[in-house]
Amino acid sequence: MFLKHHVVVDNGIFSITIASPEGTVTCIKYNGINNILDDKNEKTDRGYWDVNWSDPDGKDNLDKLTGDRLDVIMNTENQVELSFKRYWTFSRKDNDVPLNVDKRFVVLRGSSGFYSYGIFERLKGWPDVDMYQGRIVFKLQDKLFRYMAVSDERQRVMPTFDDRKRGEPLDYPEAVLLTDPSNSLLKGEVDDKYQYSAEDKDNRVHGWICSDPPVGFWMITPSNEFRTAGPIKQDLTSHAGPVTLSVICETVKFLITLRNSIFVDRTHYAGMDLRIKFRDGEPWKKVFGPVFIYLNSVTTEDNPISLWSDAKEEMFEQTESWPYDFLNSNDYPLAHQRGLVTGRLLVHDVEVSRANSAFVGLAPPGDVGSWQQENKGYQFWTQTDDEGYFQIKNVRPGVYNLYAWVPGYIGDYMHHSVVKVLQGSRIRMGVLVYEPPRNGPTIWEIGVPDRTAAEFYVPEPNPTLMNQLYATQRTEAFRQYGLWDRYTDLYPDRDLIYTVGASDYQIDWFFAHVNRNVGNKTYLPTTWRVLFDLEDVTTGNYTIRLALASANVAEVQVRINDPRGMSPFFTTGLIGRDNAIARHGIHGLYWLYSINVMHSQLRAGRNVMFLTQTRGLGPFRGVMYDYIRLEGPVQSQN
Repeated sequence: MFLKHHVVVDNGIFSITIASPEGTVTCIKYNGINNILDDKNEKTDRGYWDVNWSDPDGKDNLDKLTGDRLDVIMNTENQVELSFKRYWTFSRKDNDVPLNVDKRFVVLRGSSGFYSYGIFERLKGWPDVDMYQGRIVFKLQDKLFRYMAVSDERQRVMPTFDDRKRGEPLDYPEAVLLTDPSNSLLKGEVDDKYQYSAEDKDNRVHGWICSDPPVGFWMITPSNEFRTAGPIKQDLTSHAGPVTLSVICETVKFLITLRNSIFVDRTHYAGMDLRIKFRDGEPWKKVFGPVFIYLNSVTTEDNPISLWSDAKEEMFEQTESWPYDFLNSNDYPLAHQRGLVTGRLLVHDVEVSRANSAFVGLAPPGDVGSWQQENKGYQFWTQTDDEGYFQIKNVRPGVYNLYAWVPGYIGDYMHHSVVKVLQGSRIRMGVLVYEPPRNGPTIWEIGVPDRTAAEFYVPEPNPTLMNQLYATQRTEAFRQYGLWDRYTDLYPDRDLIYTVGASDYQIDWFFAHVNRNVGNKTYLPTTWRVLFDLEDVTTGNYTIRLALASANVAEVQVRINDPRGMSPFFTTGLIGRDNAIARHGIHGLYWLYSINVMHSQLRAGRNVMFLTQTRGLGPFRGVMYDYIRLEGPVQSQN
């Protein structure tokens, strides 16, 4: 139904109302609910796409990508596809992000949900611009949708937006202590949307459940090909509001002031390097999505939580159907127009072994490991089987590098030549061999090289600042609020000391190297000590492998047996803005350093390695270690 200011699509299961020509979703009717979306909000603030952007030296802007025209791409008894377009001109320079925008909505007959995808385009010669965040946002009725599910383990009754407004703000605006919630069982808990982030490889379905009537609203992402920074980039999902998101790119620029006057960069798990930056009139085009917004229901006799299981089944079906065959855009290649890349990955470290569960992917050409900061093109990732074999399916035609990394080994693999995927091509890469960095045998090691700090000690939270969801989930315990200050509680008089051969990194190695809280809004740098014994010192060069899982405005200085040396033996320099410590992540971007140690710097008997994180000023400056290893000289292998 096409009316003057909106269009209504009804397939007999649900109906969706979209403002025309703006392309914002104002109403979704389903299973007796007149509007699933929060109709207390303005019509532009219910279901929409948006982008945060700025010119290189200008102010930050939020653009809700409002359309100027509606095109009906298809209107049959089996399918409706609508396009809401906006064409950029130089007269829009001060108000709109310099993109041509085409927002699409697709409704199929017999389908309990709708699809949305967007086509963004820049033409050659357009102004320089930085894009920090792009999202699809749905804001639901808070009186109906109170139960949120992000995974099998992470689901719970949630506070409302009004509950948060009545709460006590903590160290940054997103974190609130609930002091007077409408549900008294939530009183005294911390709510922070970043506690519900997920790695993109796991971020396939999330959403909300209404118990009366029992209805679910779900965001399903069948493919990650359009997302930035690879499979382990962390992004927001659903959060209190109730809000459901599909994040297409995210690294927010703004600086905010904490309650105690300390500044924190609002970057999300990667930092400013992940902003989409266009310079010198660079042209660009990319398709984001489609995602599937799924609606489901059960009878009043059924348990509403069963809607989650049904949503997961729908996610698997949507994933199996990818790439969809019903979209009407030449910018979206169908299955027969895509390619397949296969091969086998082995690892040659101390010996040759199969790369079991390795991550193998295609991403735009770059340097070794550049996929984790790549943000303009498409990426396609899979994991190897027990024998190291891999299949990368449904690859868009294009030129890529093949990248890989293997849990249990340090470093990154990149194939020596580019991979050209043509329409319908089947490319066999053969046997690939990754040789991780190694100069000599392992003398000692701390941690597991898996790009996270998950194996280290995550403390119990302050009991007055807990999220009860994670009280019994040790694998997710790092998501609790305020763990940065628990270091000072656990080490009140001296910093961490770890003795190789006696200490246990699961108990004795704090998960994040953070600053010490000495009161009066003052945080001081800390120095950790690693004690290790050598029976003798062999002539030749030793090597320290220092792998970091995260870094935020930090600098790690390394000293060997000389804590007071004016110059450090090694320094990372100032690195990182991934903010994973504040955002309850267990990793951000991966950093690997190989440090040469002359034998004359070591001694037979007791040695000490000093690790100093030199940048104080706040609670969130610090690093997370992934793995540390000391290697002996090459000749000591004989």
